[in-house]
Amino acid sequence: MSAGNSEKGLADMAAAMRRHVTRGAVAGIVTLVAWGDDVHVETFGLADLDSATPMRRDTIVRIASMTKPMLAVVALSLVEDGAIGLDDAVEPWMPELADRRVLRSVAGPLDDTVPARRSITLRDLLTLRLGIGAIMAPPGRYPIQQAMADAGVAPGPMSPELPPDAWMKRLGSLPLIHQPGDVWMYHTGFDVLSVLLARVSGKPLDDLMQERLFRPLGMVDTGFSVPADQAGRLASAYRLDSDAGRLVLFDRGAGGMFARPPAFPCELVSTADDVLRFARTLLAPGQHGGQRILSQGMIEQMTRDQITPEQKAVSPFFPGFWESTGWGFGLGIATQPDPISAVPGRYGWEGGFGTSLSIDPYRNLVTIFLNQKLMQGPEDAALSQEFQALAYRAVAG
Repeated sequence: MSAGNSEKGLADMAAAMRRHVTRGAVAGIVTLVAWGDDVHVETFGLADLDSATPMRRDTIVRIASMTKPMLAVVALSLVEDGAIGLDDAVEPWMPELADRRVLRSVAGPLDDTVPARRSITLRDLLTLRLGIGAIMAPPGRYPIQQAMADAGVAPGPMSPELPPDAWMKRLGSLPLIHQPGDVWMYHTGFDVLSVLLARVSGKPLDDLMQERLFRPLGMVDTGFSVPADQAGRLASAYRLDSDAGRLVLFDRGAGGMFARPPAFPCELVSTADDVLRFARTLLAPGQHGGQRILSQGMIEQMTRDQITPEQKAVSPFFPGFWESTGWGFGLGIATQPDPISAVPGRYGWEGGFGTSLSIDPYRNLVTIFLNQKLMQGPEDAALSQEFQALAYRAVAG
């Protein structure tokens, strides 16, 4: 592709992103496209509507479920150190998950259970097959849904309000929905993983993440909260008020939920450049600046589809998800050609505040999309998908 075509494609991408800000779909956007050694970053709109603070390249954002692959890397580093095995039961560190009972039916009463056939393993957590998680049905349809909500362990847009030990005790008081290893259910496995990592290492999760990932990679703005002297760089988060037809504040930047360490550390804040450092380490594969973070073999496992066709058939998620997507360790993986790329194999994930990371080892391409609007429907994911498609058109041919 010629430089001229690339420049035109990037200009078309920028125009499309600017239109979304102008029409009020989002407050602000950061886009990053890195192919080889070239990095193209653009910013649009505002990080905070009230103060009219512009969105900048170094604006700190809530990356929500984009935390999952980062947690997975740290978990796999403990595996490579021999602290825990992928197929080890988690019960020695998590007695709350011993002697599990499993519902006979998701629609059944909580006391209609059978014994779990086996223990929950680290692999189950990484692949979201521990047997409990988000139920893709309207809230309150099933007794277990209501019980999870009442206990404060239902998946949601923010970190749990309970401390980890109390959260685990409540989760352990509930039956599993499916037998361990049988069905993929979104999210809850990574809340459990956050607790497991701290217990296995004997360190607070923030310290472990700093030691194993953030400091080695130079991810200086990534953490579970924002230091007071950097609070002004955290974007505010918004949601769409459908009645008013406009964005309303969900979580303030300075002084909001990330102004102090959380009760339950499990979801991060970060910046475009920090996420790029992480992405390039996966592409390396597993190295950063001459330092080995993970072995190539472990990266290959992490980025390979781990969910069988039979499991996909009984694991509802967003419509059409499994037709072209698989799941590795904390990552979605493109398993078929799709509207973004004719070549499968790219991997990454999205966050519930409108963030996305996509890594394409075939093209040595990284795309990062950051905004801070709570995802409330498919149209929110469509923004990042449009960005990725335009980025591919611009630089990948």
